[in-house]
Amino acid sequence: MKVILVSATTICGRISPAGHGSLLDRRRLEETRDRTQASIMGANTLRVENPEMRGTNGVLSQDRIRAVVSRSGLIPAADKKLFSNGPSPVVFTAEDNLAALRNKLKGKAQVVCLPEGPHGLSLQAALDFFAGRGVRSVLIEGGAQLNYTALAQGVVDEILLTIMPFVSGERGASTFADGPKFLGAPFLELELLSSEPVSTGELFLQYRIKKME
Repeated sequence: MKVILVSATTICGRISPAGHGSLLDRRRLEETRDRTQASIMGANTLRVENPEMRGTNGVLSQDRIRAVVSRSGLIPAADKKLFSNGPSPVVFTAEDNLAALRNKLKGKAQVVCLPEGPHGLSLQAALDFFAGRGVRSVLIEGGAQLNYTALAQGVVDEILLTIMPFVSGERGASTFADGPKFLGAPFLELELLSSEPVSTGELFLQYRIKKME
């Protein structure tokens, strides 16, 4: 299975507030959704935004899985388009939240239990769930904590990163990957596959994760 992590950051690495990428960046994201069979995002992204994870031309494919992962089980279902438009999403959570969340989201989502993993729930278990439904490619759509967990657990193959022509500088704002310690020794190493400057001043980057031998 191929796993791609997608994100857009300021030049100082901040990913919030969201929604400042260009139409070109949005198109890139939507086209990547078209090429993958599932998306997964963190619950905090769902809480602060109202994502639907649509493809190009606003399409919500009936064959594409949209998923949210939440260790806390704090999923806001009211007024969230994810639960009212398109196929019912999958919500991954911890065992201690399973019964309550299934009751809360009855008829709105499939709630699936994940075991604990390093720095969060096991994303490999989520990928195994996807594989059982015929999925061969997954897009991780953030935010900062989910990005960190995915990289720390070694499930990511490639990163699609848009550098936006902005500087934030806000202390405490969410960054590309937020976690308790270094991801490598000290860094997680990447191989640049492509670099494309575009007319909006953004830079589209594609990296491959250098896996440990």
